Amino acid sequence: MRLSIIIPVLDEESTIASTLKSLGSFPVEAIVVDGGSQDRTADIAGQMQVRVIASSRGRARQMNTGAAAAQGDVLLFLHADTRLPSSAIGDVVSALDDPRYVGGRFDLRLDHSGIIFRLIGSLISLRSRLTRIATGDQAIFVRRGIFDAINGFPEIPILEGIAFCRNLKKMGKVACLRTQVVTSARRWQKDGVGRTILKMWVLKFLFLIGVSPFRLKRFYAEVR
Repeated sequence: MRLSIIIPVLDEESTIASTLKSLGSFPVEAIVVDGGSQDRTADIAGQMQVRVIASSRGRARQMNTGAAAAQGDVLLFLHADTRLPSSAIGDVVSALDDPRYVGGRFDLRLDHSGIIFRLIGSLISLRSRLTRIATGDQAIFVRRGIFDAINGFPEIPILEGIAFCRNLKKMGKVACLRTQVVTSARRWQKDGVGRTILKMWVLKFLFLIGVSPFRLKRFYAEVR
């Protein structure tokens, strides 16, 4: 089972080196897909043992571009500010040894030691375990054939991970791994915990009842 890790980036010079270093000696193909960074992101990634390709801007479009270039039987989509656990590859392979599983995601931990941040990570993990729907920072992985069958990520400006997982669930079982990825708490720290929780729940609710993500994008600023 060959695994490709696809990392969409845009102006992530402060995070991309640590994320790539966290891959260590994983026997995988790693592809960084740059969406037109104006900082040193592409240069930093180019100095490491990964493939760097260019794409037009948009996380969903960048992930689809990376998938088209990948050689793996399994595709794992990793955000630039998220680090995989050391057991990640073995965990993915073990989950997909069962042919009933079409893909999956990891539990989540934020990189802040505060109690509220630990609770947020636990609640995100629990919610996605119950719904079988993950957000993009949970390192979603999928069999290549399934990815192609559902036409990859819908090319929408936000919430593409949720839209993708809704389609993924229709194809078979989704593995909810107990091992944790560690993702940046920068959004929660910058915007405030209460405000961020309220904004994310409102955006997801409006999206699920049919409000266009192109309209919702106006209320979702990128944080780097």
